[in-house]
Amino acid sequence: MLRYSFRLSVLLLATLSAFLFVGQLAFAEEISEDEILNALSPPRMRSLSLGEPARSGGTHPDTAFIDSIRNKPSSLLTADERSNLSAAVSDKPYIDLTMEFAYNSDVLQGSSLTIANKLGRVLSNPSMKGETFVIAGHTDAKGSAKMNQRLSERRAEAVKRFLIEKYQIPGSNLITVGFGKNQLKDGVNPFSKENRRVQTVNLLQPKTARR
Repeated sequence: MLRYSFRLSVLLLATLSAFLFVGQLAFAEEISEDEILNALSPPRMRSLSLGEPARSGGTHPDTAFIDSIRNKPSSLLTADERSNLSAAVSDKPYIDLTMEFAYNSDVLQGSSLTIANKLGRVLSNPSMKGETFVIAGHTDAKGSAKMNQRLSERRAEAVKRFLIEKYQIPGSNLITVGFGKNQLKDGVNPFSKENRRVQTVNLLQPKTARR
């Protein structure tokens, strides 16, 4: 009887694990590369967007400020710099990519790895060459503000490393920032998976040879 119960438990656990894995893959496949590309393209190039259209005609954020943080790790950004960057991206093409990580982890695997690969192929598209992108990490509301701030920074940096190492995206074209749990996408459900996301923003500011 005990042996039967043990086998049944193992079978149920395996079934549950398979269900969760398939669910993660299905979610990752919901976002297509075309949708990511269209969302991050300048307004005149879009046919479909999962981000909001630029409201000010695609004006550039302050060039000197952007250049000052180009190669700065997200953990070294000050609160004022995070605030200024948040304002700079407010009217730019963006997409929210919900990325599932293990608890307190920044390791890309499963659905998060699938989405990171889609993003890498999009940012490697010739139409995106030379553009500057912000990679912004966000968490849900579970845990302390300090822990979530650091975690969001680590996850943004993990995505940047992946894009540099696998897709040869120039590091100076990827600005990372973490917002912790300060900008919940679903404030009504603060623990929702929608809040655990990596937002990618096209600053519409090509990096010139002088920078």
